[in-house]
Amino acid sequence: MGLKGKLIASMEMKCGEGLFFDIFHTTTHQVPNISPRNIVHFQIHEGEIVKTGSIVSWKYKEAGQEMYMKHLIEAVDPHKKLIKWKVIEGDLLELYNYCNFTTFCERQWTTWTIEYEKKTEDTPEPLLHLGVILAMTKDIENHLLKK
Repeated sequence: MGLKGKLIASMEMKCGEGLFFDIFHTTTHQVPNISPRNIVHFQIHEGEIVKTGSIVSWKYKEAGQEMYMKHLIEAVDPHKKLIKWKVIEGDLLELYNYCNFTTFCERQWTTWTIEYEKKTEDTPEPLLHLGVILAMTKDIENHLLKK
């Protein structure tokens, strides 16, 4: 049996909740241009840009290696500025039975949650992956502040 876990990180965003949420909700394809040191590629496989039921994939850099993951968008709530992503394919599923992400924006705070279940007790928590997410978030904030 695996070990379940949850990582939560919140960052204060000077650019405001709406602008950050809009990047993921309407212009997600721009993230590799905004954060090229972290995100290599974004692709929509089914559906539209970050709509419930859409399937999207990311290529990203983690600890110097290019990694891949494909997500099912489980929920998008523009009023709450919330998006839920379920990993359905990729490198993370080699280590975890499941791995789900939630991003939520409220006032000046953006919060990322990673829920996962390790395949073995020796599997590390996805702290490196959380680091990539937070670095990407900071890059997006810097991009939005330049506008």
